[in-house]
Amino acid sequence: MIKKILIVDDSRAARIGLRSWLLKDREYEIREAGNGKEALEQFNEFKPDLTFLDLTMPVMDGFEALEKIKQINPNAIVLVLTADIQKRTIERVSGLGAFKVLKKPPVKDVIHEALSEVRKYLEEDNLK
Repeated sequence: MIKKILIVDDSRAARIGLRSWLLKDREYEIREAGNGKEALEQFNEFKPDLTFLDLTMPVMDGFEALEKIKQINPNAIVLVLTADIQKRTIERVSGLGAFKVLKKPPVKDVIHEALSEVRKYLEEDNLK
């Protein structure tokens, strides 16, 4: 079950937009971070069920943040949101353990579809 979500993006507008979409349909506890360093601090303290992660950010980019998040919790579910959907980028974040890569700017239906995939994955994982 998804209860806690961490949104990581250096764009405040992107964080607000995603937060508003998420909260229209369900109640979630949501925290935000503006860069990868803040993301790691929030991840350690908040222990989210799901993290939305941008790749291009100051201080620490999403690639490094993803790698460190997966070191902290190898089972962490991270959805990468990026405008860089080149094959090489997708392969790199997949290799680092991203659950899925979503094109930025996000489309509400795509976000909700990804949430459904995560819920299904979590349900199947709990059945094992």
